[in-house]
Amino acid sequence: MSLKHKIIEQFNPNVISTKEGIFGLPFGEETAELIIIPVPWEVTVSYSPGTADGPEAILKASYQVDLFQDDIHDAWKMGIYMSPIPDQIATLSSNYRILARNYIAWLEAGSPEIETERFAAVPEIINKACMEMQNWVYDEAKKYREMGKIVALLGGDHSTPLGLIKALSEAHTSFGVLQIDAHADLRKAFENFEFSHASIAYNALKFPQISKLVQVGIRDYCEEEAIMAKENNRIITFYDKDIKEDMYEGKAWKIICDDIVDKLPEEVYISIDIDGFDPKLCPHTGTPVAGGFEMEQILYLMKQVVRSGKKIIGFDLVEVAPGPEGDEWDGNVGARILYRMANLFGVSQGKLNLK
Repeated sequence: MSLKHKIIEQFNPNVISTKEGIFGLPFGEETAELIIIPVPWEVTVSYSPGTADGPEAILKASYQVDLFQDDIHDAWKMGIYMSPIPDQIATLSSNYRILARNYIAWLEAGSPEIETERFAAVPEIINKACMEMQNWVYDEAKKYREMGKIVALLGGDHSTPLGLIKALSEAHTSFGVLQIDAHADLRKAFENFEFSHASIAYNALKFPQISKLVQVGIRDYCEEEAIMAKENNRIITFYDKDIKEDMYEGKAWKIICDDIVDKLPEEVYISIDIDGFDPKLCPHTGTPVAGGFEMEQILYLMKQVVRSGKKIIGFDLVEVAPGPEGDEWDGNVGARILYRMANLFGVSQGKLNLK
């Protein structure tokens, strides 16, 4: 009997969690099929901080998530493991966040000439720090993929998945990105930071392997981003306003989901920014925007992606931030999205069966 089978036999998914691994699961990196890479990073956040604490908040909330999925038999048996939250990345984020915050404050003050010399080198310094984080993510993703694991990422801000996308671009000749987000994230070097959280989609499109970027829920964006989305034939955007108008006029969410899925190529990477949801579900995220989706709307869309036969090759969940004084609501919602996405990823990869 294999070690994994012994672990499964000895584990009771119906009892109170003993807080072993994420979701209270007993698996390690050797016995889990899915590895989640946590990235506590928020250096370029331009509004409210807190997303660097997202992985820890979701981990704590995950112990309250029941493991039963009525449409995926014995989902927990696939094995999910989150690697340790990296102290070195958290420290790097904390240190450079201070520098970036002061620089952003200088920009917002109109870039007073008297401090130009003080801040001139900041963008280059921050860009190098962000590259260090991305390289770490890339190395971790590549290591686990070489072990035969499927890999997901838990941010941190939305700049964090670029290293994972790079690793996947080396393994797949062509794939699409499905982005759930309130923001287009198509800004070039936002606030002079090349790897800003507001530039993840722009940077991802630098990989020629990405044949299509399908954005869903966008409702806060600048004119430059709107023009790019319209003129770049690799980008298809389902704006929140248009989705809502269609629904008000009687178009079913299933039909809209079918339209979205139809635009995706056969292999898909999924990027979920929590601010794509209604902010009642993520009130402490870095840049909340009125509008957005219910949790089950997006999870239904993800189920339709899987049912269509398109293959999910990886995913991320980013921008979850805990509330003040131990408020676990954001982490609670994030943990449930993460667990469901992990299981749908497993189904898509042939490791679980969907009824």
